[in-house]
Amino acid sequence: MNVTQEIQQNHIVYGASDYTAPSGLAASKSLNYVKGPTITEPDRASVSVIPYSIRYADSDGLFGAENYFLQVDVAITADVAKACFAEIGWECAYIDFTDKSDVGTNYEPAAMDINDPPEENSYFTANILEDRLPVVPDGYISIDLENIKSNNRFIDDWLDVRLYTQDREEHPFNKMYMRGLGHFYIGVHARNTKRLPYDIMCNVGLEYRTFDSIEDKRLIMKRNLR
Repeated sequence: MNVTQEIQQNHIVYGASDYTAPSGLAASKSLNYVKGPTITEPDRASVSVIPYSIRYADSDGLFGAENYFLQVDVAITADVAKACFAEIGWECAYIDFTDKSDVGTNYEPAAMDINDPPEENSYFTANILEDRLPVVPDGYISIDLENIKSNNRFIDDWLDVRLYTQDREEHPFNKMYMRGLGHFYIGVHARNTKRLPYDIMCNVGLEYRTFDSIEDKRLIMKRNLR
């Protein structure tokens, strides 16, 4: 291998400096290699099963990109769920299918027929959901953004995190509701001329609600409003 040609090739790619760590990107003239520096060229993540948590920890600012944008593509699969989602005013019931003979003084073990028996004595068949989303008309999932911060106010005061809608407009709250198909953006912004560490958490789908059950309609992604 011709070492001289290899060194020249590295200089063409990274600039005059061979130091390519994120904090040295500006010095090496390679800011174009930063991931997600603008909302039109964001880094990307995808979510298909809820609830799901996304956590990112890094730094931005001086000698690097002042902004980091993440596009989260959402395509929820209704056949799979990692939690139980109950209607408003109800709580999920968990069924233990193991044989428990000792169930109490006045109770006997119940026999369950999952073959959809007919209506009897004015009682209807219960709808049992196993690890899947319920059928919700006009359903919306929640997006919760948390800035975990560094516990140093001299750093945290100069770093902002924001939610952006599918139309790349800034959302005024750290909570948002959107349908189960689409995308949104997370933006991290440095406001000072120094390296600023960030630690953020985004929880997707902690709630699965109907349009009418969302009291504050301002939290709904603007694109999805009726």
